[in-house]
Amino acid sequence: MIAIGNFFFKYRNNLFIFLYLLLFVPSPELFTANAFGPNYYLIPLVSGLLTTFAGEILRGMTIGLAYIIRGGRDKKVYAEKLVTEGLFNHCRNPLYVGNILMLAGVGILSNSLLYVVIVLPLFLFIYQAIVLAEENFLRNKFGQQFDEYTQKVNRWLIDFRGLGKTLNSMEFNYRRWLLKEYNTLFVWLLGITALIGYKYAFLFESGNARNGIMTGAVLIFLGFYLAVRYLKKTGRWANT
Repeated sequence: MIAIGNFFFKYRNNLFIFLYLLLFVPSPELFTANAFGPNYYLIPLVSGLLTTFAGEILRGMTIGLAYIIRGGRDKKVYAEKLVTEGLFNHCRNPLYVGNILMLAGVGILSNSLLYVVIVLPLFLFIYQAIVLAEENFLRNKFGQQFDEYTQKVNRWLIDFRGLGKTLNSMEFNYRRWLLKEYNTLFVWLLGITALIGYKYAFLFESGNARNGIMTGAVLIFLGFYLAVRYLKKTGRWANT
């Protein structure tokens, strides 16, 4: 599993692109009119959006409170220090939990039975392998310190006890959140827009209305992306 995790850690950015493309593969519906009535589409639409937004909120809170080196070094698992503050005091992998929620949310939003039954379990297996590879590295580097941390904090489940105290005791760095997350936000928002336009075309008055709304949304997201990228590249926002 550790070898598998190291492999997927190296290519995980490409993996997300592949997983997003699978959202558009034809599939039987997860929720159908026969089982849930004529307004069945509201179930995947609302629950999918709520789930995927919850995932990004979790990622944003994690990055804004305490940042870790997410990309490793030379495409390999790497850590300069053991980060245990912020949301890492309540879950060992809050960023990954956020990713899982985001991907599960868009899977539900796509109303794809194939995606939820096959792709998501595969994604969970890959993430488990990546986490085991990371934990192997951390245990070898930090030893007893890491073992003590794992005894107090769960790998996947978030312990909400004391969460309010954690949030009140730390300053949320929104600049760091945007600077570190703007690429993910841009791709994620484009994916949601494309899914809604493709899967829920019947909600728009006409094809022209759909195209106009989608084009406007893309332009807004692109403007956001370029603005944050400009602030990062010019150093107008400290990259902290």
